[in-house]
Amino acid sequence: MAKRESSEDWSSFFDPTTRVRRGLCPVTLQDGITESHALYFEQHGSGPEKIVLIMGLNSTSFSWAPQVDYFAKNPRYSVLVFDNRGVGHSEAPRGPYTTRGMADDVLKLLDYVGWNGKRSLNIVGLSLGGMIALELLDRIPERVISLLLAVTTAGSRLPWNNVSPWKGTSTLTRMLLDKDPKNIVRLAMEMIFPVEWLDAKIDGDAEDQTNREAMRQMLLARREVTRPQTTMGSMSQMAAALMHYVSPERLHKISKSIPKVTVLTGDEDNLVAPSNSLYLSKQMPEAEYVVWDHTGHALQQQWPTRFSELVERNIKEGKEVLASGTFDG
Repeated sequence: MAKRESSEDWSSFFDPTTRVRRGLCPVTLQDGITESHALYFEQHGSGPEKIVLIMGLNSTSFSWAPQVDYFAKNPRYSVLVFDNRGVGHSEAPRGPYTTRGMADDVLKLLDYVGWNGKRSLNIVGLSLGGMIALELLDRIPERVISLLLAVTTAGSRLPWNNVSPWKGTSTLTRMLLDKDPKNIVRLAMEMIFPVEWLDAKIDGDAEDQTNREAMRQMLLARREVTRPQTTMGSMSQMAAALMHYVSPERLHKISKSIPKVTVLTGDEDNLVAPSNSLYLSKQMPEAEYVVWDHTGHALQQQWPTRFSELVERNIKEGKEVLASGTFDG
């Protein structure tokens, strides 16, 4: 398990002017399987409204760059981002990983940074991050004001039911086998964004640039400051997604215990079929269900401002529910 020797090794894609702190959170688990390890984290902004952003499969916290920029410059917010075990600057302990174990990591981090007050957190989980968020919320619902579950799933007791649609599965396989960064970025873009959107021109762009070219440049730049993922980390995160399952009973419990829950999906998701979000909404009757048209898996990057505004509304409505005195969760 490779370890970072000093903070000089920690490159970042985030704006350093908004950063309050960063470091490695030690994680010691007692499951007898997973090695002790450390999670890389950054806090941006120092406002009273605390937001925790949990990223998805084989992606680093740098994928949250638009949201960190949006919230950290607003004095109302503090944003906590981190690399899940097995990716980025975090360590890659021996597997197998589980979403419950990865939720334990997040709980350790929250306690480490002192974010443990009652009804003080707003959780945003995307894809695998949403699966982790469900396991986390099953543990600490009393700490949470709002929950946004984006392009995610409750999973299944049968691992093969958790396999992505064919385009996602085949593309992930090709990405694992390919060593050329440019090829990997091309494959990733066509997996997580609609092709029609990629080929569209950016409104108001003086150079008449397409979304494809802008995203290609951004993803390649992000790879320059991202620690290469190990095969152990990649496969172990995929195993966690395949084995993930949250029962209807637990979904009902989570839904009732959080003041505001929103389930969000895109209608052109090639990694987590939109039907998974529909199922979540049916098992979480208190939740708001939102579908964005012409939208792929990486909706926080495809529509960054729209996504951040939804997070903001979710927080506002969660606080309103608490203030109303009608919430008994």
